[in-house]
Amino acid sequence: MRILSGIQPSGTLHIGNYFGMIKKMIESQNDGELFAFIASYHALTTVKDKEVLEKNIFEAAVNFLALGMDPEKSTFWVQSDVKEVLELYWILSNHTSMGLLERAHSYKDKVAKGLIPNHGLFSYPVLMAADILLYDSNLVPVGKDQIQHVEMTRDIANSFNNHYKENILVLPEAKVDEVVATVPGTDGAKMSKSYGNTIDMFGTKKGIKKQVMSIVTDSKDLDEAKDYTTCNIYKLCELFMNEDELKELQQRYATPGEGYGHFKLTLLDKINEHFAPYIQKREELINNPKEVKEILDFGAKKARKIAAAKMEKIREIVGL
Repeated sequence: MRILSGIQPSGTLHIGNYFGMIKKMIESQNDGELFAFIASYHALTTVKDKEVLEKNIFEAAVNFLALGMDPEKSTFWVQSDVKEVLELYWILSNHTSMGLLERAHSYKDKVAKGLIPNHGLFSYPVLMAADILLYDSNLVPVGKDQIQHVEMTRDIANSFNNHYKENILVLPEAKVDEVVATVPGTDGAKMSKSYGNTIDMFGTKKGIKKQVMSIVTDSKDLDEAKDYTTCNIYKLCELFMNEDELKELQQRYATPGEGYGHFKLTLLDKINEHFAPYIQKREELINNPKEVKEILDFGAKKARKIAAAKMEKIREIVGL
């Protein structure tokens, strides 16, 4: 079973990213053959600054390696290090109808949010199809907003297979986790950089403490019992605590004498404890960019071997 995931090099990660997607991706290394790439070509639709893109790609690699991406278990590389994906992108473009792309929800949403329409943004689903089909991917874990792109990939693959009367392109399945952790932000809404309500994974200790201490609560005094069921602090503690620890915390909420500041410090301790080994590993990697490059080159070599063999068959079928 081959699982494929694309990683956006989008800068700072927060704990919502971790519990919503990253943790499950890392765990999927034990569920099948994981192919995970840093989506450098896709990033060009929004990032036009060379230094920012290079920094984001490096940080994405460091972050995922620190969090447990295992280059021996998985194939982990930078998308643009395997050029075959662009060749397949062009071939598939000739089997993709304009109507199919015009129906893409993601394109319409991004334009509505102010992104300037261009061909890269419009043809994004074809490049995504190339990413998936080049590696004979069976499963593509996606959020509900990306299901359509996997369906479009299947449509493009069917069009190609039917035209050449060859079942060379494997039809992928979208894997949607119905139990996605909705991590509340500091204001109680879903944690998102767009809302400015995040708690960073790899920020400074001072910065993370400031974010935790800014969590919105009600105005109950120290001498009042508090309701853990409606408290944003408690909801975040649920991500880090076991059953016994949560029961103890519930008792603290029910007992007058502590304020929300005490509970915030408890949460801060759990966050620091949980991410401490990852932070240490991340620091080691940041200080050794040569090692990071070697790991990515190793992954690209593995990916390129598969991509080259696949493209050789596809070229023969289309007459190139």
